[in-house]
Amino acid sequence: MTIFYNAFHAPIGAHSSFTAGCRGRNGGLGLELGGPADENLYIGMEAPEGGRFEALPFFEGAESESARYDHTNEGTSAEGLIKPFRPEAICRDFRLGEDKWKAGDLTFSIYSPVEAVPDPVGCSADQLKAVVRPSVLAELTLDNRQGKTARKAFFGFMPTGNPDALHVVDLDRGGVGICKGQSTGIFSDDATVHARQHFTAEDALREETAANYRFGLGGTALLVGTVPAGQTRTFRFAVCFFRGGIVTTGMPTSYLYSRFFNSLAEVAAYSLKNFEDIRRRAEQSDRLLGAAHLNDDQRFQMIHAIRSYYGSTQLLEHEGKPLWVVNEGEYRMLNTFDLTVDQLFFEMRMNPWTVRNELDLFTSRYSYRDTVHFPGGGNDHPGGISFCHDMGVRNHFTAPGFSSYELSALTGCFSHMTHEQLVNWVLCAAVYARQSRDKAWLADNLPVFEDCLQSMLNRDNPVAAERNGIMALDSSRTADGAEITTYDSLDTSLGQARHNVYMAVKGWAAYLAMERIFAEANQCELARVAGGQADRAAATIVSFMTDEGYIPAVMGEACDSRIIPAIEGLVFPYVLDQKEALDPNGRFGQLIQALSRHLTTILVPGVCLYPDGGWQLSSTADNSWLSKIYLCQFVARRVLGIRTPATGQMADAAHRRWLLQEENLRFAWSDQMRSGVAHGSKYYPRGVTSILWLEEEPDHTP
Repeated sequence: MTIFYNAFHAPIGAHSSFTAGCRGRNGGLGLELGGPADENLYIGMEAPEGGRFEALPFFEGAESESARYDHTNEGTSAEGLIKPFRPEAICRDFRLGEDKWKAGDLTFSIYSPVEAVPDPVGCSADQLKAVVRPSVLAELTLDNRQGKTARKAFFGFMPTGNPDALHVVDLDRGGVGICKGQSTGIFSDDATVHARQHFTAEDALREETAANYRFGLGGTALLVGTVPAGQTRTFRFAVCFFRGGIVTTGMPTSYLYSRFFNSLAEVAAYSLKNFEDIRRRAEQSDRLLGAAHLNDDQRFQMIHAIRSYYGSTQLLEHEGKPLWVVNEGEYRMLNTFDLTVDQLFFEMRMNPWTVRNELDLFTSRYSYRDTVHFPGGGNDHPGGISFCHDMGVRNHFTAPGFSSYELSALTGCFSHMTHEQLVNWVLCAAVYARQSRDKAWLADNLPVFEDCLQSMLNRDNPVAAERNGIMALDSSRTADGAEITTYDSLDTSLGQARHNVYMAVKGWAAYLAMERIFAEANQCELARVAGGQADRAAATIVSFMTDEGYIPAVMGEACDSRIIPAIEGLVFPYVLDQKEALDPNGRFGQLIQALSRHLTTILVPGVCLYPDGGWQLSSTADNSWLSKIYLCQFVARRVLGIRTPATGQMADAAHRRWLLQEENLRFAWSDQMRSGVAHGSKYYPRGVTSILWLEEEPDHTP
């Protein structure tokens, strides 16, 4: 399989990435983008014989802009002076904290630590500054021990579509940087490294007059060092990002790192001064995925997904308080709730405070109350509290109680996800409270849980005696439309919320979680009601099991599709330590047995398995999301104990091949696949559901 795929190298909380790895002009230094920066990257060395240069293949030929200024001097560029290394001559070692490339005498490593973000409330400034500095590091080594003459090494870039001038910056205490405006730049504090700016990289490398190195009209800049014959030298770099001041609308926020840094140059000076410590922490990041039971395909996908998650993160500050945001990949929606619930498992492992932070903002600003109705309209009934799909888009926070996504009077994509987000708040809040043991937060939010329970009851049936534990009424916000789920781009099998088995099992898990929360709070009547709803939901789901051994995607309606995410909600009793609810011989034994049989029945070629062994989430839709597949693989293996090649290594290998299809390489980790080709949700953060694989014991992975 190819080694030439883009990967994120992202600072934590800076919504930025040094993206590299895909051949051609497909990477670069991106700040607040929904895709790669598409800049030429020049990472290379002078060839042993001198007079020409070789570089990693992250660039395309660029014509000199000199002709724009001097029409009598056309054709004077040195195009072709830099040649990419032959693909077969390049090796790549792709790890969580380091991405290392080797070609000939050149070694280039990029370091980006994966580590916990300390809670800004209560931690020291030094602790926080070390983690949220907006930079990644790089080292370029040129082995010239066999060389007969001195040779140059270089690292630089050619921005595209950039209104700000490319320029050179001298650091106060020694060192130099090449910068695109005030937002991105590459720096070195090596006294032997100098900057060159010219029309093209070739023009810069062939320039022999030092006074011309900093040519202000040049659209390409390199940092260049020289290695004497018979020596090996390593040059260190900091790839830096910065945006100061107010960076959002709707709610005025700034990047929290601006507490510590006022410019790119300050970011660079700090990063280079602390190079050894940052590199050490990057190398230690690999320990996170060191579990022996992970196979190579799993580990590759986890590394790719975790890197992509961090590229979408923003740690902001609003009125002196931290505000954690995960942007939705290429779409850049802020804290999309149906991503939050899936990224929950990763955030709880790494930095639980971010989950609390997200939940509190959903409650205080992005909640609302509605009425509900059965299909057909004209029958309004009490509804209750729910939560928005997202908090805004592209650095704009929407008005309180409204998302950027949801519209009325629709039955498909862009309709409201009222019931799903209600369930998501309950599940996220329950997991946060249980795993963090934050008793004060739970006590403060018990009234919200009570409101959520009543709202779920109202969406089941306005008449208590007729409730069956399953959502049957749509929000008044849909007008004459219908609610949808996070699977918005699929057909009815996973798109419709009402009577959907996927939503039913998640709802069962939410009732089960609230039963214990209320019981432990000595609110016995609420616990009894929640527990009764869990029992009803389980019985209803089981009642729809067909003789063929599957549960229809939409129960009681004209949709006989078969869906894998019917099992998705089982993850919550597991992470909530309610494993007795997952006992096939226990209180919910019939439900667990039914869902196990359901998955075994449908996980076959031609139904929910592609010919290559990859998972097809719905039997009637060629649209599968890797993040959800990862989650359901965990449920299948760890919760249901279904350990076969189809749930394990055969599927893992297929899903890795999807990511490495030629059409998918540019966007790093992507989620939404049609027959293995990324169709949407590109450059995406949600793949960190794969962190659940660390919960599996060695003998639980086939």
